[in-house]
Amino acid sequence: MNIGFSLSNNQGLTDVQDVVRTAVRAEELGYDSVWASDHVFNVSYVYERLGSRPYYDPLTILAFAAAQTERVLLGTSVLVLPYHNPMRLAKQAATLDQLSNGRLALGVGVGVIDTELEAMGVPFAERGAYTDEAIAIMQTLWCDDDPRHDGRFFQFSDMAFSPRPVRPDGIPLLIGGTSRAAIRRAARHGAGWHPTAMPPEDLAQGIRYLHEQAENAGRDPASIPVSVSVPLQGGRPGRFTLGANPDEMRANAQALADVGVSRIVVSPYSGDPGEVFPAMETIAAAVMPAVA
Repeated sequence: MNIGFSLSNNQGLTDVQDVVRTAVRAEELGYDSVWASDHVFNVSYVYERLGSRPYYDPLTILAFAAAQTERVLLGTSVLVLPYHNPMRLAKQAATLDQLSNGRLALGVGVGVIDTELEAMGVPFAERGAYTDEAIAIMQTLWCDDDPRHDGRFFQFSDMAFSPRPVRPDGIPLLIGGTSRAAIRRAARHGAGWHPTAMPPEDLAQGIRYLHEQAENAGRDPASIPVSVSVPLQGGRPGRFTLGANPDEMRANAQALADVGVSRIVVSPYSGDPGEVFPAMETIAAAVMPAVA
């Protein structure tokens, strides 16, 4: 199992340099990846957590982190696609992928906060259709020599697109979400499934459904790895947590590995650097060796 670490761009850290220092320290400690999250407004559960404290833009944070690291994968957990114009996002992501020498992976999802989606111009009921179209557009722009699209929300043709990502098959898209619709989307289009933390028994059911849907789509289930975003403790009600002490962390990480999770992305769920950095050290020393 690989272990990634959330950069806590979504936790209200008052000094943005602490967010970037988290990426540098994660690489030093042997984490395989660092991850940033996506909201535009502090609303709903985001406001309950942060109030008016800062929630930093994920791609900007990852670009700055890319310049100060050499090895770690740079991921989003997750980008809400209805907040983004897919053509513009494809160009931003490809540019960052080039800058980082092919280290970018995009976790993407449909979003859950209706007022924020409406403010960003996508009705809540249409977010799934918009997401599917955005995925198709980005894959076309990254991979086709003559990109064309004629969809419900966007149309284009007869225009060249650049830059391309480093990998000829484009930037990996990890499909976020825990719903059956999200799992079907991962089975059809995803380079992975990336749900938020679920109890291992529920996650095992989701993975079985993922494999069934992948086979129905003519894909090898082994080509769709599962990574899970998991808080140390706290977080929203009902989420599985990694734990508060090393023994609990090891046991819970192993429980996720046992049902088929290939990577966990740990969030300390704290805006205090005095908690974030010690948590990184503890996981690197006590959990990584046990589940490597």
